[in-house]
Amino acid sequence: MATDFKSIPIIDISPLVAKCDDPKRVQDPDVLEVVGQLDQACREAGFFYVKGHGIPDSLIKDVKNVSHKFFDLPYEEKMKIKLSPAAGYRGYQRIGENITKGIPDMHEAIDCYREITPGMYGALGRVIEGVNQWPHDPPYIKVLMEEYISFCTDLSRKIVFPNTNGQNAPENDIGCGAHTDYGLVTLVNQDDGITALQVRNQSGEWISAPPIPGTFVCNIGDMLKIWSNGIYDSTLHRVINSSPKYRVCVAYFYEPNFDAAVEPLDVCKEKTGGIKKFGKAVYGEHLASKLETNFV
Repeated sequence: MATDFKSIPIIDISPLVAKCDDPKRVQDPDVLEVVGQLDQACREAGFFYVKGHGIPDSLIKDVKNVSHKFFDLPYEEKMKIKLSPAAGYRGYQRIGENITKGIPDMHEAIDCYREITPGMYGALGRVIEGVNQWPHDPPYIKVLMEEYISFCTDLSRKIVFPNTNGQNAPENDIGCGAHTDYGLVTLVNQDDGITALQVRNQSGEWISAPPIPGTFVCNIGDMLKIWSNGIYDSTLHRVINSSPKYRVCVAYFYEPNFDAAVEPLDVCKEKTGGIKKFGKAVYGEHLASKLETNFV
């Protein structure tokens, strides 16, 4: 359960990154210190910044730059990779196409997922079967983004593993309405100089999460809330860009396998009075239900 936090902690995870694959990491005091800080942040806020993450700063900047180049293209060019149910909900999402609680979100996006071949998950996976749609312009976006995804996957594993053991403003200026994320952990790479991400504390106050160079903003999702039996909460957040500048945010979502059955871990039930607070959730069903109701 999120507390009345007033700011979002910054955690240097470099000891964890350096020794995550070391079998003796659980005896390392520096690693244990980082794990303790992550645990506290997940309990109190559900959000935290990480620095010392090991992802090259040049790559972080390049993915934001290439995203700007794509979104600066004419609408007709972007629509060549239009998102649709037939495409497995992959591709370009136009402004206002995504809805949160019945209200169109004032953002545009390229949505991509792990590629799923027909029949890979039977009827469960049919809604998201397909390959990712990448534009031809900029020509290097696919290679760059896939490299970035590989780095983010590795970083997310390192974070999660120890813890389980200038345009006119539209009438609706909410870039993305209040919501929680679906999976385990999210890595948010924000444009510098524009504060738009807001996180809600227990009292209902919206706390800003401004971009801090060299860091990712991280938050936990619905599946980690279930696995932890509510010890960690998936905190409500939203995006409101009051700047006249166009803002790019590259969000990476680290999620369970599509067919994973997620339920509270025994160790977490023991820490919460032995009571199972959540039933079993199949991640693919959870994701599919969101995809089928999130677009107009």
